[in-house]
Amino acid sequence: MADIEKIYRESGALLEGHFILSSGKHSKYYLQSAKVLEDPKRAEELAKLLAEEIVKNGIEVDTVCAPALGGVLAGYELARALGVRSIFVERKDGVMQLRRGFELSRGERVLICEDIITTGGSAMEAAAVVESKGAEVVAFAALANRGLCSRSGSGKEAAAECKLPAQKPFFALEDFEFEIFEPQECPLCAEGSEAVKPGSRGN
Repeated sequence: MADIEKIYRESGALLEGHFILSSGKHSKYYLQSAKVLEDPKRAEELAKLLAEEIVKNGIEVDTVCAPALGGVLAGYELARALGVRSIFVERKDGVMQLRRGFELSRGERVLICEDIITTGGSAMEAAAVVESKGAEVVAFAALANRGLCSRSGSGKEAAAECKLPAQKPFFALEDFEFEIFEPQECPLCAEGSEAVKPGSRGN
């Protein structure tokens, strides 16, 4: 298995500083998978590794569906590696929707793919859209797991914050377990450091 953390570091995708996560919590580290995926060859290699895990576990997939925007590239490459079609859901007026002419058939086997899974909130929103069309969510996948959810084969229990269903397999290439803090309890804030929301200052 490839050294995923090394790949993230060498790609400049494992950022160190003082960040506000999508959950509103603070952390010294942030994963920016877009920096890994900007290299098509590397994206292809990682997707093939993820596909191998999925196939090895006997998961049959007809379609990969990703939540936009972060999951789109990862989802496309994973679909390519699996030899199936790739679609995505996106937010309109704050609600995740299937648009752009994408359709799902009743009973179609769909894998939900993200670039990174933290609690799995966006993945579950995507899953709800897929299931509302009569399709079946067979598994979840991501390049990286923030460690709150239990990926297949890791042997680690999911944290209470994990929103992914325990009865559906979750595949990821690596666990990145970083300490996170409530804003009012953040030691970095206590030191006078200013938290940055990733993307707002060129991150």
